[in-house]
Amino acid sequence: MKLIHVQNAGRDYRLVPGTEPRPVPGPGQLLIKVAAAGLNNADLLQARGLYPPPPGASPILGMEVSGTIAELGTGVTGWDRGDKVCALLPGGGYSEYAVADSGNVLPVPDAVDLIQAAGLPEAAFTAWTNIMDTGRLAPGETLLIHGGTSGIGSLAVQIFAARGHRVFTTAGSDKKCQAAQTFGAARAINYSREDFVAVMKDATGGKGVDVILDMVGGDYVQRNIEAAAIWGRIVNIAYQKGSKTEVNFAPVLTKRLTLAATTLRGRSPEQKRTIRDALLQEVWPGLGTKVRPVIDRTFPLEQAHQAHEFMAKTGHIGKILLRMP
Repeated sequence: MKLIHVQNAGRDYRLVPGTEPRPVPGPGQLLIKVAAAGLNNADLLQARGLYPPPPGASPILGMEVSGTIAELGTGVTGWDRGDKVCALLPGGGYSEYAVADSGNVLPVPDAVDLIQAAGLPEAAFTAWTNIMDTGRLAPGETLLIHGGTSGIGSLAVQIFAARGHRVFTTAGSDKKCQAAQTFGAARAINYSREDFVAVMKDATGGKGVDVILDMVGGDYVQRNIEAAAIWGRIVNIAYQKGSKTEVNFAPVLTKRLTLAATTLRGRSPEQKRTIRDALLQEVWPGLGTKVRPVIDRTFPLEQAHQAHEFMAKTGHIGKILLRMP
């Protein structure tokens, strides 16, 4: 099978095409003939040598794919060869075939293009578990999502706007803010010229926002604390502006806030299965109507390095995909 290798892992890495025998699914696993793979910031970090895959995971880049089931491992039920699926992976997505745990696989409905479905798993799993499981977003509460036009943000805004929440978001340009509002954001804040803390206070009548999903870090840690409502929950999933900053924790105490940070990739297949089951019940019924993958650009597999370069420029809206031969 064709796949992508990382050469010279580090700051000056290169992604080059290669070949390997196709993998064999183990018990409880599926082999997927990949139609497309989604790019994630974690892929760039792994290629730079900064984010190794979990023990036992494929060293091949790629944490989400779409495609059709090619083989079933022993003990797998509820799926058939040829089923259209998308899947969350610990690794192995930049290849023609990928192995997935059957509990981390979701069906692709006819209303969603199979290639575009590769942009769903990582964003859907991440948004749901961090906002609902960790953030405990309750009916009637408000939500602030930083990076509302990222792969995660563009899907999360849709999911929670469709569930009736007032969703606010930040983005770096008027164009991105306009896009975020088409996804369902009640207010998109251009962080290059607006203070999201002031906007949140004004938009909520001084109360602040109930749940904040943050991938920025740095000085946003303190600013999130200022923007949060009493009993608010702040969940970090990345620290793109840095993981070290000076913080005044007094408002955390007086507002009775919860600060949390989580990762998804290293969780067990069973933990991810629980998230998958919630998505099937709560999000998938609206897929293709209320919620759709947002795709900025698709590259052929052999242009994986160009796709990484494009992603590193951070000007995209939604997901970037690799299309298989």
